[in-house]
Amino acid sequence: CFSSVTCQPDCASYTLCIMAILPMHYVGHDPILREKAIKVRDFDDPELHKLAADMIESMYYYYGVGLAANQVGSLKRICVIQLPDDEEPTVLINLEITRKEGEREVTEGCLNLPGWQGYIPRAEQVWARAVGLDGKPIKYKGVEDLLAQALEHEADHLDGKLYVDYLRAKEDLFEVDNGTEEDGEGEPRPPDEDGSDTQEEGDSAPAESPEPSLGKE
Repeated sequence: CFSSVTCQPDCASYTLCIMAILPMHYVGHDPILREKAIKVRDFDDPELHKLAADMIESMYYYYGVGLAANQVGSLKRICVIQLPDDEEPTVLINLEITRKEGEREVTEGCLNLPGWQGYIPRAEQVWARAVGLDGKPIKYKGVEDLLAQALEHEADHLDGKLYVDYLRAKEDLFEVDNGTEEDGEGEPRPPDEDGSDTQEEGDSAPAESPEPSLGKE
């Protein structure tokens, strides 16, 4: 079970049901964000189930819609996702993107890079496969919108990649208020920020924003 509220002391997994908030790791400070997660082989491992429970609780705590294990210090290939309209979280083990089609430019942020968002290319449709905590296969076929973006984002984390790796221009990374870096994810770039407008003669160029330490290798 995932809740220490409903789990009773006589439950066989009681000691594993006490969930913990896992410490977030941050870009520029934690090399684990650039490491590739290791495929899970033992689906009956109690520590795997404990990690999944802790990751769900941590996702709620940090107000995220998804969380990959290396974001919180583990190199197991596991992530959790819960979109705003989902009633329950989904645990995805050994997530792999198998196919992508189309391209769109979207707003994206990350809990590991607080105070920043960027405009990056993502696929219009995504096919993916994973395994649930019960060992049963999970497949996504041609999903779109925020779910497609979330699957790409979490799979990237598990491969040691960050959304900032996809920035096409320095100006596509911009500052936001801390705690709002995942607000508006999936939204397209506003028309007045797509770079198509010609700058009027005499207008001054916008000041450059300071860049965060991106931790690229």
